[in-house]
Amino acid sequence: MPDLLIELFSEEIPARMQARAADDLRKRMTDGLVEAGLTYAGAQAFSTPRRLTLAVEGLLAESPTIKEERKGPRVDAPEKAIEGFLRGAGVSRDDLEVRDEKKGQVYFATITKPGRPADAIVAEVLESVVRNFPWPKSMRWGSGSLRWVRPLHSILCILTDDAGEARVVDLDVDGIKAGNTTEGHRFMGGGRFAVTSFEDYEARLKRAKVILDPRERADHIWQDATNQAFAAGLEVVEDQGLLAEVSGLVEWPVVLLGRIDDEFLELPPEVLQTSMKEHQKFFSVRNPKTARIESFVTVANIETADHGATILAGNQKVLSARLSDAKFFWENDLRVARSGMDAWIEQLGNVTFERQLGTQAARIVRIASLAQEIAPEVGARPDLAGQAARVAKADLSSEMVYEFPELQGLMGRYYAEAAGLPAEVAAACEEHYAPLGPSDDVPTAPVSVAVALADKLDTLTGFWAIDEKPTGSKDPFALRRAALGVIRIILDGGYRVKLDRYIDAQLLRHKISLNHARASEGEIDTLEEILEEVAERGVFGAAFHAVMDRLQGKDGAPDTGEGSLLRTVGDLVPDLSTDLLAFFHDRLKVYLRDQGLRYDVIDACLTLDGGDDLSLIVSRAGALNDILKTEDGENLVQGFKRANNILTQAEERDGVEYSFGADPKFAEVTEEKDLFAALDTAESEIAKANEAEDFVGAMAAMAAMRPAVDAFFEAVQVNTENEIVRRNRLNLLGKIRDICLKAADLTRLEG
Repeated sequence: MPDLLIELFSEEIPARMQARAADDLRKRMTDGLVEAGLTYAGAQAFSTPRRLTLAVEGLLAESPTIKEERKGPRVDAPEKAIEGFLRGAGVSRDDLEVRDEKKGQVYFATITKPGRPADAIVAEVLESVVRNFPWPKSMRWGSGSLRWVRPLHSILCILTDDAGEARVVDLDVDGIKAGNTTEGHRFMGGGRFAVTSFEDYEARLKRAKVILDPRERADHIWQDATNQAFAAGLEVVEDQGLLAEVSGLVEWPVVLLGRIDDEFLELPPEVLQTSMKEHQKFFSVRNPKTARIESFVTVANIETADHGATILAGNQKVLSARLSDAKFFWENDLRVARSGMDAWIEQLGNVTFERQLGTQAARIVRIASLAQEIAPEVGARPDLAGQAARVAKADLSSEMVYEFPELQGLMGRYYAEAAGLPAEVAAACEEHYAPLGPSDDVPTAPVSVAVALADKLDTLTGFWAIDEKPTGSKDPFALRRAALGVIRIILDGGYRVKLDRYIDAQLLRHKISLNHARASEGEIDTLEEILEEVAERGVFGAAFHAVMDRLQGKDGAPDTGEGSLLRTVGDLVPDLSTDLLAFFHDRLKVYLRDQGLRYDVIDACLTLDGGDDLSLIVSRAGALNDILKTEDGENLVQGFKRANNILTQAEERDGVEYSFGADPKFAEVTEEKDLFAALDTAESEIAKANEAEDFVGAMAAMAAMRPAVDAFFEAVQVNTENEIVRRNRLNLLGKIRDICLKAADLTRLEG
């Protein structure tokens, strides 16, 4: 069985595309070979900045001969139909076989597809792969039609047999003929050379200063960097993303350790790290005793006679220029911060958050109002939450964040500390964006939690108010991430937050803003003043209801006329609120599914009171999930479904609802009387447990009904001929249904 070696050699492939391209080459080639009948033992793909390589082991020497039997038309079918079958099968009439079937005699053709040599199949598949390669971006050069990420210079394609003899696959792609040669490092490689196998290829590349395996290059970089840093009493700041990128920039990594000039050492470590990573692709090296970033690691792609001294000097010169800019931004920003950051907040009035949702300054006002309302629910002081919300986004106007947007929030904390603001406020500036991803930590400090929830709820309600909801896989404003952030903050912190009231509050604030331009001038107190009163004083309590009464024209106040805000809000907020809460429920189900809770178990707890209290839902769902794992719980669900099915059929047939009036005096057998007693006990215990939010106890009380329910169905015929007894028994089933539904909506459970 021969081995196949392919190399596609080009100008530098962007580092971010290399891993995906190597995987695409492996998958597309092997899929094509298998589809053509060539199986193989194993395949590996590799990438360097200038090449994609595929090594396939144990490839068949030729595809097997295949015999296919094809059924044709009946013998007495029209001549044209028979001729069409002959053309499609590629056989003559003499090759046909006649067989007897139920509907008469039918023609059959046996088609033999002879095997093909591996060379021909490889050439065919590889040409197709090269011409249709899925680069994110590609270019055409010269006079040919071939598109590649960068100009493609050569193709190496050889098959090596068991005796070690290699032969070149005959292939020509847009004038580039396949061969058995490649070249090593651009400057240290020493020209082209021929190879005979993958092992020979890899070894010769290494002698020509090319490490083929990107994982080997990454390991070499990290080991050399950490060793040099350790020798200097320092440590490298781990960054797997940067390591993967740098290993895709070099074929022969040469690690160099340099020092940052003393004048830049007082910059925040995150500024140094970000500047070096984004502009220079340098690793940060810190002093473990002081946690300061004091040095850097750069990776060159060439060995030099002076052991990299010239390269390092040049890099340090460029780095100093970059860090001089960062220092300038930092010092300017500190001057503004120490004056209170008011100038930055004022500038946000000129920054549009979203065309319909207004400026960042207007958004800050809404977030601050909501944060103050949420604060008591999460143990925060309302005044601190409001103060934190007002300054949390001030750093968006800073020069440092303008240069490095990824530092937003973090720089806000530094600037808030420089402004002398409370530590809780400074922490909230950084933490209110969290969590940005599913593995990020959530904020835990009360003020940070209040601002983070307000920020995310304002984003969600705003885009709901302008009907910009996620659709399908499209979510340009990351609203699913915002909803998941709210869910994780609430659940991880164990907070009891009623979402409905805050969703309604913020939807109303958005509607006030969106409809403000439509308000007529000259209304009583002017409509604008009323709207401002609602926005400033909040949407909870007597103050809000008094304003609403005035808007509705009560207490002698005239109606606000056509275009009234209240009429618009009154029509839209309830539907939007319900829709947004359903969106939270969908995200909650996805989140809990990953934690082992079934969708239907969560659904069974969503429709009960407290559907906007996520912690309550999770407590109920967890208790129901646990009880369903027991024999009593599982059997009770079956009993409940049996009772519900009988009831549903009877109610449809009789046109009445059997939900009251069950009387023990009409019980005829012991099992029936026992069920009455069991239901009375369960109803009382479930009510007490629900009131105490002891959902484990509520589910246990529900499951305790199981023996009585089972015995009832074993001994009793519900639809008896005695109509009075029948109605009583149906009402008894209705009582089973009602009691169970107080613990969970078991109708939502599947199976």
